[in-house]
Parts: sequence; C-alpha cells; structure tokens
Amino acid sequence: MINPGSALALPPELQAVFEQDYPRFSEAEYKRRHEALAGVMERAGVDHLLIVSAQNVGNATRWVTGWPGTNEALTIFRPGEAMMMFVEYYNHVPQARMIARGVDVRWGEEKGILKVDEELTRRGAGRIGIIGPLNGPKWKTLEVSHPLVGLDADYIKLRTIKSDEEIAWLRIGAALSDAGIAALVSGTRPGMTEHELGNLIERAYVGLGGSHVIHFIGSTPKAAPSVCVPRQFTSRRRIAAGDFVFCELSAAWWDYSGQVLRGLTVDAKPSALYRDLHAIAVAAYDAITKAIRPGVPAANLIEASAVIEQNGFTTYDDLVHGYGGGYFAPILGSRSRPAGHPAALTLQENMCMVVQPNVITRDEKAGVQFGEVVRVTATGCESLHRTPHELFRAGQTI
Repeated sequence: MINPGSALALPPELQAVFEQDYPRFSEAEYKRRHEALAGVMERAGVDHLLIVSAQNVGNATRWVTGWPGTNEALTIFRPGEAMMMFVEYYNHVPQARMIARGVDVRWGEEKGILKVDEELTRRGAGRIGIIGPLNGPKWKTLEVSHPLVGLDADYIKLRTIKSDEEIAWLRIGAALSDAGIAALVSGTRPGMTEHELGNLIERAYVGLGGSHVIHFIGSTPKAAPSVCVPRQFTSRRRIAAGDFVFCELSAAWWDYSGQVLRGLTVDAKPSALYRDLHAIAVAAYDAITKAIRPGVPAANLIEASAVIEQNGFTTYDDLVHGYGGGYFAPILGSRSRPAGHPAALTLQENMCMVVQPNVITRDEKAGVQFGEVVRVTATGCESLHRTPHELFRAGQTI
C-alpha cells in the first residue's frame, strides 16, 4: 500500500508532516505566533484577546490553537497563560480537547459569550481585543462590561508574511491541488457533467487527507464561446467534443491550500483564439513573476501585465492576490480592469501570492485562466506548484 506522502511524491520532510493524523506546528512556531499576538495587544492597549470562529469562519482560532473551529469557538488569550476556549456543540468538545494545543476547552452550553463575559469579569479584565467574526448581538453583550476593540486588520498583517513551517504546509496544499488538476485533465470525457468534473477533482485528494476549498469550472464550445471566467458553481451542462474547460482549483492541507489554474481542450485541437489567449496568459504570468522580488512596489506587477492589453485583450478576475491563510493584499487588477484595492503595498520576502492572469476577449465571451501560488524569495520568486505550464488536452496524463 502506497502511503499518502508517496502518492503525492512529497520530499521526506513534507511526508513527515503530511502523514500525521492531526498535524501540529512546532512549539517554536506557536511561540512565534503567540509573541506576535502579544505585540499586537501591547500596541492596541488591551490586556486580553477574544479569538472567534463561527460557522467555520475565522481562521485565527486554528492559527493560535490548532483547532479548526466548527460551529463556534470563543478563545480567551492572554500572553504567558493557558488559553480558555468555549466550544459548541457538546459533541465537538472531545476532539477540540485532543487537537487544541495548550487550551482549557469547555462546553459553551449555547451561551458561550456569557461564559466569556463571566471569565473576563472574574479576571478583572480591562480593554479586550477581538479577532474574528463576533456578531453584533454578542459584541453588544460583551461591551456592556468591557471596552472592545477590533484587531482583525492587525491579525491580517501577521498572516501576510509566512514562516518557513507555514510555507512547508503550503507546499503540501499545492501538491494536493496539483493532484486535483491532474485528475481533471486526465479524466475529462465528452458526456460528463460539470458536477462530475468536480467529483473527479475531489476524489484525487480527499482520500489522501486533503480537503476541498474551491473548484471553479468553466466549460464552453470553442467555436461559439460564452464563458470567459470559471464559474463558482458547477452545473448539469454536459461536456462535448470541441469544448474548452478551465478551472480555478484549491485543495488544502488543513487551512494551507494551493491554488492552480489551467485549461484544456476536449477531443479537438485548440482554436487559434484559444492558443492566443493561453499564450498571452503565460506571457503575462512570466512577466509578472519576473518582476516579483522584495522591495518592489505591488503596482509594478500591474505594469508587467501590459502584454494583455497590447494584444487587444482584457481581464475579468483579479490579476494577483495575496494568499495563504486568507485573501490578502496585494489585490491587483489589470490596467483595463482595475481592482477596488489600492496597490500601495511593497513586496517582502516570504509573502505568498497567486498570480492568475484571466485573459479574456473584450466582448467577454471567451477567456482562459492560468496561474498558481508563488512565494517571494530573497532574490525573486518561486512557484510552489509542479503542474506544467501547458494548454492541456482531455485525457492527457500530467
């Protein structure tokens, strides 16, 4: 029987991480995170943090404790002390106690915010920092007794630069994502529905211990295209000979996911239009990644993508976005389709980004998407993926 790490052809140091039942970072890595949070607290003038996850939203709980946070997790953090976490539901408590690192896990009894308020009052807490999705009624309940300040922006800054251990986990997420795209390419056949394509993708990594994040799929006849960007929800549309299929795909190792974007033709050679679209997308990706290095203003990456407009095309999706624990700055559009975010950030070593030129015709009928997760290195950038930079054909083994 082939072990999961070998199935992904992971190097030995990543296999050791991947083959754990419930993986954890090193003690040094958690210490780094807790010290970073302590710095945020000091600057904000707070003596406690409340870290929130609810309905699987809010990843600071996992970053600090290792527990993913299911229905609700409310974690009280104060530097140098054991954390206390109130978890819903009752049947989630045993595994939270198993996975959460250095945490006194208790049942929230469906009144977790009241439990938090009681504990903070018992401690004589003053100003409280909030990280995560604490809803309006719960915020109001807590602020009766304690002044509150939202610290989500400060937390996001902590996640922008990755540690070496985090990058190792991202490499595993990238390998799982590559497995998904390989399954899509090799398994796509005329007559399959888009739903079945999504199933192909997930079967490639779920059985290995990976988890689904997204698979946005677009399919359209090349001769009369009507889809220019992968769609967020699959349909019962059946794939036909002569189609073009393209996908934006993320699979994760816990909350560290890759992202790979590729296209393929079905039982036909690519048309001249799709050859051109793909070639320009690859050229834009190459130009952008050659411009990436520490100290470079993010706005320079927009200028590097000018080959798109020079060839009469435009874009629909974001051109570049920060990645790894969230959808971070820099979030960049192209010259002809600017993003809603200012391109004010300067690149730093160990930032991770998705470079993903979605090159489309100006009538928005045809498009391709190409790209993947890259890391800013000391001298440039590297891809975390191994999927070839090709326009694939259905049935191809990669």
